[in-house]
Amino acid sequence: MADTYVVVSRIKKAVKEAGFRTGMDYITSLSSKVEGIVKESIEKVKTAGGKKTLGSEDL
Repeated sequence: MADTYVVVSRIKKAVKEAGFRTGMDYITSLSSKVEGIVKESIEKVKTAGGKKTLGSEDL
């Protein structure tokens, strides 16, 4: 597995508190989505130019 972009213990805790279990494929897919969102934000800021800090407006 590549880098994990989510805190696995926190995700598992939230899911468990809702009465469910978490498969590792769920964590892997969620992490991949988060990685994609971060990369899209970086590209958006690069294209716009002029700033180095990502903010909520870049999501």
